[in-house]
Amino acid sequence: MKKEHKPAIGIVLGVAIGTAIGVATGQLAIWLSVGIAIGAALGVTMNSKNNDKD
Repeated sequence: MKKEHKPAIGIVLGVAIGTAIGVATGQLAIWLSVGIAIGAALGVTMNSKNNDKD
């Protein structure tokens, strides 16, 4: 079975969103950190939902 990398996908999405907001507001360091944290949480949540279905 193919192993999926949901936490990594969540972190990538978080970095992208955090970077966009950070550049727009001029506070890149803060929003990049927030984006990584939210992305990691999102990835773990997606991964746990996938494991519950198995």
